[in-house]
Amino acid sequence: MPKPAAPPGLRLRLVLAPGVMLGPGKADLLEGIRDTGSIAAAGRRMGMSYKRAWSLVEGLNASYRAALVETARGGAAHGGATLTPLGAEILAAYRRLQAKATAAAADEIALLTSALPDMSKEK
Repeated sequence: MPKPAAPPGLRLRLVLAPGVMLGPGKADLLEGIRDTGSIAAAGRRMGMSYKRAWSLVEGLNASYRAALVETARGGAAHGGATLTPLGAEILAAYRRLQAKATAAAADEIALLTSALPDMSKEK
């Protein structure tokens, strides 16, 4: 089943340093880890393999002065993952910036989308 079309808006991808980026996918992954307590569950929620999710977490942890995600080994009963205080701070800052950018661009987005053809007649 195809994904529903995203509503008009911004997809904010920050280039913070050479090779260090933070965008909607990594933010969604951090949010998923916060919500589920699991890298695997967060990845599944996004339709992402565990290997890909783990790779992104490793990259995030290596990019910052301290880890954003802390993991505990032990399988389903005892393992898991949580955001560190820095991870929660980085996620919150990204979401605030995303909200500010969306609000600042709302008029221009409305103008740009108003010039699109009416696609509802094509079905």
